[in-house]
Amino acid sequence: MDFKVIDRGEGKVEIGSWVPTVEDVRARQMPPTLVFIRVPEGKTVKNRLHLDVSPIDGSTEDEVTRLLGLGAVRVDVGQGPDRNWVVMADPEGNEFDVLRTLAPRD
Repeated sequence: MDFKVIDRGEGKVEIGSWVPTVEDVRARQMPPTLVFIRVPEGKTVKNRLHLDVSPIDGSTEDEVTRLLGLGAVRVDVGQGPDRNWVVMADPEGNEFDVLRTLAPRD
């Protein structure tokens, strides 16, 4: 994939096809990156990849609505109602989170 390590810390690494600059972040020119975080739990099921996505051109709720229309469902994994992200699963049951929007505020 020609990704490079963007950030590395204890138990985590972020990779991407670009190295962000302050100007890129301010201009919202941000292609996706992948962050891998070590978790204390052992592997219990086949799927151990969990993606977090942040909408860039609309609100978090708009993105959740769009994903529901594509067949995703909301999932309760014990996150509680006071969280600022939404846990969802694709039609095959793979869980992912929709995080806060990165869309510029008007």
